[in-house]
Formats: sequence, structure tokens, C-alpha cells
Amino acid sequence: MSTTSAAAGETSAAAGGGDGGNGRVPISDRARAERRLGWYLAGPAFVVMLLVTAYPILQAFYESLFKYRLTDPDAREFTWLNNYVVVLTDPIWWRAVGVTVLITVITVAIEAVLGFALALVMHRALKTLRPILRTAILIPYAIITVVSAFAWFYAFSIDSGFVNSWFAWAPGISEDTNWFGQFGTSVFVIIASEIWKTTPFISLLLLAGLAQVPEDLQEAAKVDGATWWQRLYKVTIPNMKAAIMVALLFRTLDAFRIFDNVFIMTQGANNTEVVSFLAYRQTISRLEIGLGSAVSVLLFLCVVLISFLFIKLFKVDLASARGER
Repeated sequence: MSTTSAAAGETSAAAGGGDGGNGRVPISDRARAERRLGWYLAGPAFVVMLLVTAYPILQAFYESLFKYRLTDPDAREFTWLNNYVVVLTDPIWWRAVGVTVLITVITVAIEAVLGFALALVMHRALKTLRPILRTAILIPYAIITVVSAFAWFYAFSIDSGFVNSWFAWAPGISEDTNWFGQFGTSVFVIIASEIWKTTPFISLLLLAGLAQVPEDLQEAAKVDGATWWQRLYKVTIPNMKAAIMVALLFRTLDAFRIFDNVFIMTQGANNTEVVSFLAYRQTISRLEIGLGSAVSVLLFLCVVLISFLFIKLFKVDLASARGER
């Protein structure tokens, strides 16, 4: 009876790979030393980055606990989470969230399709044409956001714009079309300017993902008779899943924090106010530091939630993608 138990114990230990049966792979001394070196090299930068990013967030959270108007500092009063209750029960907050989500979803969806098409063109272009092609595609992204927002505003302005005169032949457009006079057309111009400026960014990230797709897999699929679409869906896209997640995550976070275009084109008029502009209006225009800080903290929590959902949705382990596990 005791001999059988000992044998079973040895078998269990062997199945566990000598790690106590917890399923973990033992780490070699060299790997442990490399990890230690990595912490020594990146640790100081990580601490500085944490301090730089954590301090404003903690300060905003602290200020959000007070009823505090900058023009009346003596009336400052600690109100616990009352500012969050005020913000979350206000229809203006939910309308700003809705507009922000609308702009984010449409912008990122169109940019993902256009960016992938541009990445395919750059990936398949002749070597002599690639530098010229990449430079031409990157030009919009190199322009400062404020400058591009002003350019789009003046182009569509009813006073100085040329869009009405150029496209007066199109249905629904005339010399008197006021693009910034109603919600639909205002959001259309804001979304178009965002897509024009940041599609190059997402295309470059996807181009990096395309370069990582093994050519031997593509050739094997061709030999098996797979069409271009079949190779795209069954070979190319699955092998660049990590790059797609990073590109979409970065652009979604960036689009959700949109401010410049709304500030310059509409100032939040026609119900085009987004969350970042709401935080600006509360903090800078109305000098309501407590309420503005509460909006800023909620915006930060939305960004954290988006990142968490992306990581859970794509189920991408970047360490595995790099071949470290």
C-alpha cells in the first residue's frame, strides 16, 4: 500500500516537471539574471514615469472630493463623492459620453479599414517606391493637430471655405450650406478631419504587423490553392493579431480623448461637446475645480476600462507573441 502511494507521488512529481505540480516551468539562472538586469535598466524610468503619471491623477482625485470654485477659494468644502454624483446624474455628461463614443467608433472603424488597405499597398510596393510612398502617406500625421483642425474649419466655413463652391453640384450641398450649423454636419467634419490626420498612424502600426507574417505560411497557402481573401482571413490577419490590437487600442484611446477639433470647429455647439471638452469647460471656463476634476477622473476611468476590454477581447499575450514563453 505504501509502495503504491510512493510510486504515485513520484509519477505526479514527474508530470509536474519537478516544480511541485503547479504547472510552472522552472526558470534558468540565465533567464533570472536577464530579468534582474531588465529591472535594473528599466526600473528608474518606470519609477519616473509612474510619478509623472500618478501625481496628476491623484491630485485630480483629491480635488474632486471638494466643492471648490477658483473665484471663491474661502468657500472650499469637503463633500466626499458628491461631485461624482452630480456629474453622473447630469444628462450633459451622458450626452458628452454618447457623442465621444459615436466619434470614436466611427473614426476607428473607418481608419482600421483604410489603414489596413494603405499598409497592404506599402507592403507590396516596389522597394524603390516604399520610402516615397511612406513619406506621402505620413504627411497628414506630421501636421500639428491644431493646424489641421484650423485647415478643415476654414475649408468648410460658410464664410471662407471652398468646399461649398467645389461641391455645389453634389446633392445636399449648396453655396449656403452651413456645415457647423447643425449636429450631423458638424460631427461629419470632425470625424473626417480625424480620419484624414490619424489614418497614417494606424497604417504604420499595421504595416509592422504585416512584416511579421511568415512568408512560408503565405507560400504554403498558395500551394494549397487558397485565394487572396482566404489567405487574408486565415493566414495574414491571425498572424498579426497583436499588431491589430495595439493599433486599435492606441487609436481608440486617442480618439476617446478628442479635444482640439471640437474646440476649434464648434466649441461644443450643436450638442457636439465631448468628454474632454466638458472637463475643459468645467475647469477652465467655469473655474469649477471640483466638478472639472471629477470629470477628468471619470475620463481616466473610461480610458482604463477601454484598455481592459481590449486586452480581454483580443486575448493577446504580447510576451508569447515575442516568443518569450
